[in-house]
Amino acid sequence: MAELDAASVRLLTDEEIDEEIERALDEIARLRYRAAFEQLENPVLLRTRGRDVARLKTIRHERAARAKTEEQANV
Repeated sequence: MAELDAASVRLLTDEEIDEEIERALDEIARLRYRAAFEQLENPVLLRTRGRDVARLKTIRHERAARAKTEEQANV
């Protein structure tokens, strides 16, 4: 999968973001395992997928914070 940009992540639903996080973490685990036993074709892919996970988690956190703020404003 290609690197995710913030604009495309913001278009995803919360469930899709969670699925993407799980998929990326699985891929990172497979890449780390392969890196331990053989040279990776593209070692930068590990870093890229890690950044994708961070981006996904950041946007998920932003949404949760925004929802909490809106909830407090409505009380």
